[in-house]
Amino acid sequence: MELSLETEAIADRTLLRVGGEIDVYTAPSLRERLVELADGGARHIVVDLEMVEFLDSTGLGVLVGGLKRARASDGTFVLVCDQPRLLKIFRITGLERVFELYPSVADALAGAR
Repeated sequence: MELSLETEAIADRTLLRVGGEIDVYTAPSLRERLVELADGGARHIVVDLEMVEFLDSTGLGVLVGGLKRARASDGTFVLVCDQPRLLKIFRITGLERVFELYPSVADALAGAR
């Protein structure tokens, strides 16, 4: 399965819609896009995982890296996810306490600090 990445600017936030599988093979593409966004001045990033079908530990590592990069520049990095199978991964790993998780893009745009 391929990884799809679509970026959209919404006010002062950058929405990154991710689709497909985030695994050891596709995670480098996601990492590259997140670095490009940060280097391009995006400080408030919303990552929409609604179309993600699979997420492994490599993908989690990329998301944690994006969060660290955002925090280092006094930005925000929030995730949109309401899929039970992905939420279970965040819960099992304890990352639900690390990330701001929102059930929809609208909620994330309204609630992201």
